[in-house]
Amino acid sequence: MSVGTGTVALSLGLCLCAGQLVATSAASAAAPTPVAAAAAVKVTPKLAATKVSTRSLKWGSTLKVTAKVIDPRTGKIAKGTVRLQGYSKGAWRTWDTETVRNQNGTVTLSAKPQATAWTRTIFTGNGFNQVTTNKIKVSVKASGAKVLAEAKKHKGALYKFGASGPKRFDCSGFTKYVYKKAAGKKLPHKANSQQRYGKSVAKSNKRVGDLIVFRNGSYGYHAGIYAGNGYVYDSPHTGARVGKHKIWNKNYVVRRLVA
Repeated sequence: MSVGTGTVALSLGLCLCAGQLVATSAASAAAPTPVAAAAAVKVTPKLAATKVSTRSLKWGSTLKVTAKVIDPRTGKIAKGTVRLQGYSKGAWRTWDTETVRNQNGTVTLSAKPQATAWTRTIFTGNGFNQVTTNKIKVSVKASGAKVLAEAKKHKGALYKFGASGPKRFDCSGFTKYVYKKAAGKKLPHKANSQQRYGKSVAKSNKRVGDLIVFRNGSYGYHAGIYAGNGYVYDSPHTGARVGKHKIWNKNYVVRRLVA
């Protein structure tokens, strides 16, 4: 080996140059050329393809993602951390981070995506190369919970006849705005007309986010969004503000516009 030859030559006070034997000074012989240490080699672990609990979920539901990391040298776990990321607004953002601890190298991460997004997992660990899985698209569908969450955002907005947001609302203007914003549903700006939209649901089966239309006979005169436990979010009347109010009239119909 070259390093061994050099050692022997230096110990004799000689060096080999261009195939010739040349005498060297004592000073040169006393100072051997340092040999650079070999750089540590990082190992690329096996990050199993990400497994998602579902590729389609309702807004507000939890997405669970499982990833498994193995050290290929030993077949055992690769110690480090796994991040669950989602792609939004032009960048990858970390939703959850877990440390690989258990014996089989499996971790479970979770998140509640606010909209349809691409997801991926990334592993990082000391002595290992960073590994990223292929991206997976997860669709997020509008839900009653999303509709109610949008309705709550406008709590305190003043009533104004004929207004449909985003700062002032009348009753049907409020429901029209919320359903368009939360679920992309288009409703007319009139309570009586809104009762003709969506799926008819029995009062006993109403759910959070359903449209409630109060009636005088069969005429719809007021609209709100069911908030659960006998309450609605609505914009009641002149001088009032958007808020959560008790259902005061038994003559109403329920319409479901989102699953």
